[in-house]
Amino acid sequence: MAPSASADPPLTGVRVLELAGLGPVSFAGMMLADLGATVLRVDRPEPPAVPAEARRRVDVLGRGKQSVVLDLRAPGAADELLDLVASCDVLIEGYRPGVTERLGVGPGPCHERNPALVYVRLTGYGQEGPLAQEVGHDLNILAVSGVLDEVGRAGQAPTPPLNLVADYGGGGMLAVVGALAALTDARRTGRGRVVDAAMCDGAMLLASATYAFDPPGPRGTNLLDSGAPFYEVYETSDGQHVAVGALLDPFWRALLEVLGRADDPRWRDRRAADWPALKSELREIFAGRTRAEWLDAFAGTAACVSPVLRRDELADFPHHAARRALIEVDGVPVPAPAPRFAPPAEPA
Repeated sequence: MAPSASADPPLTGVRVLELAGLGPVSFAGMMLADLGATVLRVDRPEPPAVPAEARRRVDVLGRGKQSVVLDLRAPGAADELLDLVASCDVLIEGYRPGVTERLGVGPGPCHERNPALVYVRLTGYGQEGPLAQEVGHDLNILAVSGVLDEVGRAGQAPTPPLNLVADYGGGGMLAVVGALAALTDARRTGRGRVVDAAMCDGAMLLASATYAFDPPGPRGTNLLDSGAPFYEVYETSDGQHVAVGALLDPFWRALLEVLGRADDPRWRDRRAADWPALKSELREIFAGRTRAEWLDAFAGTAACVSPVLRRDELADFPHHAARRALIEVDGVPVPAPAPRFAPPAEPA
């Protein structure tokens, strides 16, 4: 992380107990550790079975954490965990509803031991409802949230957007928001809360702004899903790509100035009926130069044209290098903690 003030991170002194799980639970714990919390991860004696392709070469999501191995099904294990709960502020678990109750470490016993504990339950579908006990991963959750159906190109099947939306955005990050809100309340009242962080709810919440528009047309024909020529990715002559995000009129005009189309009313007006034709022409135009040549042509303009960077290009990208946006964990470059914090401004 880029150096800032010498002050302690904002969550210094907060103690978090993470019952080890896949993806979103680990991500939430990592975020809290990045923010300064002391995170103790309770690992299982045997890690969950995952495909070889899903095994990580480095424990990125474990950075900043301490760990202890505990078999919660073993006799006496519940008491050991409750001893840890007594001195913690937040507990995060990702089991299906009812599992921690059967293990003897549900919200009831935990709050008996520590009334101010914030108990975060991170699941796919929430603590109640017909799907509450259903198994599934990010893709399944995206499917029933209505998000997956709207991601993809015209005439093609929905495209999985990695496992970012339900697992990490709608799951892990919303769990952190819930934990911090409940922690603030616990500091005020002395009473903890149970946080029901459902990835399905979170994925739908992340799509809230799209509900403000008219009901979407077919996939890949709308404003932000690759339907519009001014919000699209184009291939360049060297097989690279540029992203055009000229959504607002000033940005679109800036792009047309560079392309020499500013005086053409068909381009200026960019009516929806003309979108397919304009996209086809833009594909031909961008295919005529390399990515570097296009970036030079648009440098200093407000056309909102950006390089589509590969992961192996990130470290050398000037902006990321200047902000030290990547750090190393066990020799592997990974994203640095975010957000960043600065000291308050000095009075004038």
